[in-house]
Amino acid sequence: MTAPAAAERTWTVLALLRWTTQHFGAQGIETPRLDAECLLAHALGADRLRLYLDFDKPVQPAERAIFRDLVRRRGSERVPVSQLTGYREFWSLPLRVTRDVLTPRPESETLVSVALELLAGRDGEVRVLDLGTGSGAIALALAHEREKARLFATDVSAEALAVARTNAQALGLSARVEFAYGPLFEPVDGQRFDLLVSNPPYLAEHESKALPPELAHEPPGALFAGPDGYAVLRPLVAQAPGYLRPGGALAVEVAPAQAETVAAFCTKAGLERVAIQPDLAGRPRVVSARMREDA
Repeated sequence: MTAPAAAERTWTVLALLRWTTQHFGAQGIETPRLDAECLLAHALGADRLRLYLDFDKPVQPAERAIFRDLVRRRGSERVPVSQLTGYREFWSLPLRVTRDVLTPRPESETLVSVALELLAGRDGEVRVLDLGTGSGAIALALAHEREKARLFATDVSAEALAVARTNAQALGLSARVEFAYGPLFEPVDGQRFDLLVSNPPYLAEHESKALPPELAHEPPGALFAGPDGYAVLRPLVAQAPGYLRPGGALAVEVAPAQAETVAAFCTKAGLERVAIQPDLAGRPRVVSARMREDA
């Protein structure tokens, strides 16, 4: 878009996609075509399907100016696409995303799948607690799937809770999801649940330099958990039995290398039927366990 002949060239949708895909690929972006499509659709106020229907349509100068800025920020500054567009799809739900929340990731859908399996066979209203809800992705996906579920979601970030509440309202789920500020179980002290879920921060602080540059734009508190990565997982699992009903379940997302250790945390806490579930890439991703029925 900055070549000498750019002024004389007619930039169609297809031409912009091809140029941007090559540009992003040269900069080492993992999904160059997808990112180009998402950003161009956003600049045009359309969806990605519309791009394919309008391949030969010229893109107007004002629209190109918007797109050019998005491409610069994605390529040079490595701002995540979700923050540039303001939205991310998760579990087929459109979610508002800002710099105050961790962008929901496809591997976290494994946590939703495991949670639904753990709730299978339970009739009537079930009480579910989502610890560290961020954008509300996990809680809202479960509320969307289980109409009789009553969701409680906590976070230590007031800004993240504001985003989560906005998402709940936009999806028409505000009446069944209650949000509260505070660390771990503090906002729900004395209550018990049928299911506890969490995608907590689980990266060790020393890993920060080896991470993709996009993560520099996401909240550190949602990523890092002390020197070893267990600063949240360790107390979360240890305290979980005190907040589970008999036969209730726990499911947490972890880094693949942490799965066996977190499974051992569950056993030490007195939980049973400990299991490790892989994500779609085959990497250990979710650790689950149950409270004894006679607890």
